[in-house]
Amino acid sequence: MTESKAMILGSSGPQLTQDEILLYRDERPWGFILFARNCVEPAQITDLVAAMRDAVGRPDAPVLIDQEGGRVQRIRPPMIERYPSAAALGALYKNDREMGLRAAWLMSRLHAFDLMKLGINVDCLPVLDVPVEGASNVIGDRAYGFDPKTVSEMGQAAADGLKAGGMLPVMKHIPGHGRGLADSHHELPVVSASRAELEAHDFLPFVALKNELMAMSAHIVFTAIDTEEPATISRKVIEDVIRGHIGFDGLLMSDDSSMNALKGTIGERAARIVGGGCDIVLHCNGLMDEMRAVVNEAIPLGGEALRRAKAVEQGFPVADDAQGDTLRDEFHGLIGVA
Repeated sequence: MTESKAMILGSSGPQLTQDEILLYRDERPWGFILFARNCVEPAQITDLVAAMRDAVGRPDAPVLIDQEGGRVQRIRPPMIERYPSAAALGALYKNDREMGLRAAWLMSRLHAFDLMKLGINVDCLPVLDVPVEGASNVIGDRAYGFDPKTVSEMGQAAADGLKAGGMLPVMKHIPGHGRGLADSHHELPVVSASRAELEAHDFLPFVALKNELMAMSAHIVFTAIDTEEPATISRKVIEDVIRGHIGFDGLLMSDDSSMNALKGTIGERAARIVGGGCDIVLHCNGLMDEMRAVVNEAIPLGGEALRRAKAVEQGFPVADDAQGDTLRDEFHGLIGVA
């Protein structure tokens, strides 16, 4: 069997086009990612997810979504309730540590109830970035707090809640986006903090969760490690920091390759992402011309990347037998206290 290619692709709308079906069938992306444009109503989402998996002939192909809560929640009411931000949960943690941890676990467990019934099996959560004063608000209230301990403990609770529901988490944005003064969707943030500062602050939550199976990179230059390239395409950052200092040996995917922090054509970006040491190229916007450029550069999974991808495929947990209504009532009770 030919291995999947080292890429995760989006799609343009609520149903697959014939061109998308043919592209997926012929080019075999390892996984897919959904956005609000893909999610109109539950039956449609279920059908779309099934069509994606059918196109690649893999009924268990990973299907990802960014369902964090707060302002980053791709599926919203009336389909799925509006969840609070990570910062709101962090405020609860600040007042009562155990209550905050329980709320983080419960919200992720509820994400799993919501998403698994639609066929979505990977949530790009937890956000492990630790913001600093004056940083871009691209992270902002998506973070659990302003100190590594809060972020580490709440992030672990969130990851555990997803796994209890049969999903896998993706920690982001490794090795840390919290210090960026710019929004990497629009421009390239450059962080000039020393290596010692980064290790004592930004990197700590990722060290704490280094045994998770998946992580998403940060489009940020850390001048103390690599003065030129953002982490996503920097072999120095990936080998020395992410694989080395942090000790993460799971599947490393890029953040969205269509974001403006990265320079060059989409094809050039994809080639540099794989060449720099990421295992998987993520491309999100569903534009066919861009996806064709990605597939021309993405390579079949092999070596360490294939080993890590197989570990993910074999690592999906069995959901517990918790009752959704009971947990939802408990969660609402906790949030009402916040």
